[in-house]
Parts: sequence; C-alpha cells; structure tokens
Amino acid sequence: MTISPPTTDALVSHAVEVLLSGQAASGAFVAAPTYPTYRFAWLRDGSFCADALDRHGRGPAASKFHAWVVRTLLGMARHVEHVTASAATTPADGMLPTRFELDGTVESGEENWPNFQLDGYGTWLWAFAEHVARRGATPDDAERQAIRLVADYLVATGDRACYDCWEESDDRRHAATVAASVAGLRAAAALLADDHYRRSADDLHSVLMRDFVSDGSFVKHDDTNAVDASLLWIAVPFGVVDVHDPVFARTAARVEAELLTPGGGVLRYLGDTYYGGGEWLLLTAWSGWVHLSAGRVDTAYERLRWVERQASETLDLPEQVIDHPQDPTRVGEWLERWGPVATPLLWSHAMYLTLVHEIGSA
Repeated sequence: MTISPPTTDALVSHAVEVLLSGQAASGAFVAAPTYPTYRFAWLRDGSFCADALDRHGRGPAASKFHAWVVRTLLGMARHVEHVTASAATTPADGMLPTRFELDGTVESGEENWPNFQLDGYGTWLWAFAEHVARRGATPDDAERQAIRLVADYLVATGDRACYDCWEESDDRRHAATVAASVAGLRAAAALLADDHYRRSADDLHSVLMRDFVSDGSFVKHDDTNAVDASLLWIAVPFGVVDVHDPVFARTAARVEAELLTPGGGVLRYLGDTYYGGGEWLLLTAWSGWVHLSAGRVDTAYERLRWVERQASETLDLPEQVIDHPQDPTRVGEWLERWGPVATPLLWSHAMYLTLVHEIGSA
C-alpha cells in the first residue's frame, strides 16, 4: 500500500511541536532527542531552530534560546577573552566549543568528537540580529556583552583552519565557515553600531572572494575545486553575496548538477561516506530556499514536496535518507556504531519550516 505524503499543515504543526518539545528548560535545543550521539546543543542548529520558530509565531521560545546562549557565553567570558587574546597560538582543543550540554556546560560525551568549529558562532550572531529585528528592540547590556565577546573571537580567529560544519577537514579553511563569520560580524556591527566589526567583515569577505573561488564558483575549502551544499548559505540566508551574483549563481548551478540526485534530494558533497552519503533533508529545503530567492518558485515547491515525502508515519523528519547512498558499503558501519539515522533531527524540521514560511511570504 502506498502511503500518501502528509499535508503541509499537518507537517508544519508537527515540526513546530518537535522544536518546542526539543527545547530544554534552559532554552537550549537538543539536536536529536532520540539519537544518543546527538544529545547535545549546537549553536548552529539551535540558531536555525530559533529562527524557524520566530518565523512561525513562537517568539518567546526563540527568546529563550538566545537568552541561554547569552548566559552560556557570559558564564565562560574569562575563557572567551583568554582564547581571543591568544588565538594565534592556542591549539584547536583549547578553542571555544561547538557543542554544549543542555545546561550550557561543555559537552562531556564519550565520543572523541572534533570540537573546534567557528560557523556556529557567526551563525548565532546572524540569528540573534534577525531575532532582535523581529522583536523591535535593542540589545540589553548582557546581550551586548555577549555579542562583543563573540565578535571579538571571530575577529581574532579570522579565517583560521578548523573543522567544517560537518565536523570534518580540520586542516582546511572552509568557505561556508568564512561566510558565517562575515555574516556574524556584519550583524555585530549593526547591533553595536561598531564599524570595527564592519571592517573586519569586509576583510573576511575579501578572503572569501580571493581564496575560495575557482573557475567562477565558490569551492568547499581552500584545497579543492569541489562544491559542498553548505555553500548555499553564502547567499541564503547570510547574504554575503547576492543570490544573483555570478559566482554564487555558478555555485548553485554546480550544486544542482553535482549534488541533486535523480530522486530529488540533495547530497552534502561527492564522496560523503557518513551512513553511505545519503540525501539530506535540511539541504534539500535549503536548495528550495535558494531557488525561491532566485524567483524559481516551481522548483522551490518541488524541493518542499520531496522533503514532505520523507516524513515518517509519525511525521518525523530524519537527518538524511539512505535508500540510495553514494557508497552502500559504508552504511553498515554507521548503523552498527550509532544505530539508525537520527530521527527526528531538529535542524531538518527547522529548515522545512523556514522553506514553508518563505514560500508563504513570496
């Protein structure tokens, strides 16, 4: 028997509930509530969850998340200041963490996970600026202190090599990470009326255009000509370049040609072996957002419908689907190591909600 895909209204209601129920009392969002390895809070994932809830009329929940981030940052302010002052010589394992326990302490999981990523900090500044604009207020003193802590950290770390948003390739500098820092510093400049951060953002923008463009396209990192679907966020939503910019347009075309599968989902990058390298729901929604921003409404709807078809019978959205993995021989090792694909993944639900909102606002 063929199961019909859920209606958009039903899936939206469920997606909102997944995000709300995945928010701890502290305000943090767990990445995946039923997947033990993802029982932590990532700034990046949480920022997009908060942004999605803002879009769907759940501003208090978004405020609660941002308040958690501010408390967490201020609670480790001395460490942030120390790392910022010594960023050029501090080893990767001494830099700020990318993951936290739900109470705001540094995660203490058994997995030896890479924990030096910069994209989450830039993403939080971008998301907080969006939140502040929606609530029509100005940052209070504590918020301003947290903004400055993060912005100074991003200025100090610049385009330093670190793990990418997929927690891979720590010896490389990554275009999407640099773009997140540019967006974050631009947000800090606007929130604090501080041109120092604007100039730093401009400097990083120049680095992005100088070191991460090859054959007219942005590339995944500084030692490859390959693309990665995370490059989409350079324009949408970070606005580091316009969606119609020729370099970005070429990048989006390459993502479409190289990473869109015949089935309609989007891969992270060619050669991905995590659970065999499947189609990621959040990236497929992101692709729809880019198409919509470029005026291709029909394609945006196609991406939306593909995401909806991946919902489970309980309307949960997974991290990825592995019906047609790039490398079937690599699926079993991850199933044995960590179990089935993370379902529900809050970030998948957040990007679905974002695409629905954007389509409704078009």
